Amino acid sequence: MNIGFVYALLAFGIWGIFPLYFQLIAQVSAVEVVLQRSVWSLVFVLGILAWQGRWAWLWETLRQPRRVALFMASALLLSCNWLTYVYAVQTGQVVEGSLGYFINPLVNVLLGVVVLRERLKPVQWVAVGLAVCGVLWLTWHAGRLPWIALVLAGSFGVYGLIRKTAPLGALEGLALENLLLAPVVVPALLWWTFFHHGALLQDAPGQPGLTFWLLLTGPLTALPLLCFAAAARRLPLATLGMVQYSSPSLQLLLGVWVLHEHFDMQRLLGFVLIWSALLLLSVNALRQHRLTAPPATA
Repeated sequence: MNIGFVYALLAFGIWGIFPLYFQLIAQVSAVEVVLQRSVWSLVFVLGILAWQGRWAWLWETLRQPRRVALFMASALLLSCNWLTYVYAVQTGQVVEGSLGYFINPLVNVLLGVVVLRERLKPVQWVAVGLAVCGVLWLTWHAGRLPWIALVLAGSFGVYGLIRKTAPLGALEGLALENLLLAPVVVPALLWWTFFHHGALLQDAPGQPGLTFWLLLTGPLTALPLLCFAAAARRLPLATLGMVQYSSPSLQLLLGVWVLHEHFDMQRLLGFVLIWSALLLLSVNALRQHRLTAPPATA
């Protein structure tokens, strides 16, 4: 098996089981979870960078105010994404959270049109139209806009766009994002811990090891990003795009079959419209890849 495919499965598999992880720390406020994640992922990635002696990029980046500003924006978007997703799990809306990551590739297409001035092919416009119909149907059926899905898709889409225009490796980028947030996040976490009855070092009755699960936010943030970066270097984008659907699919299955969230035929119809849009995009991407791939040599 291609090692890049293994890395991709690890990355999307970890992201896919996040609902189960957040259920383990469900009693911790979503705000505190995001604070913990920022601090411990910073400790984790700085430890790896120190072990590898990779610091030259940091001084070079800090001398570029535009790049620093872009990474501050990406850090805020990633925190918003995490806060929204943790809230979704804690309030029993994992299915809607999975919808956000199904919509994300379509948001990427729209960002390409609006920001990068890319031109869509007819099949891509049809895909976007189907997705819009799916969102409108879910809005009408639920009586409210699926704001969790839209915030997740939008924040992660813009985050990806920023990281594309301000490139750093996955490890370096995550380190810089959390370094920029640290002057606010570290005092906030200390205040929350000591003056707001924070969960750190306060294992709950019947749930020993809560501190361990919170410390685990560090590697759980960094490892899938590193695996994703390794997969992206080894796999065609078309293949990576197909594998990425395993993550929201796993989240959806967990939401319905493990966490027993409501999922009726009306809601299924909205998802089918969006899945049809994704199928069109995927087939188009695979076709484009076959047309542009270099011919195999004998």
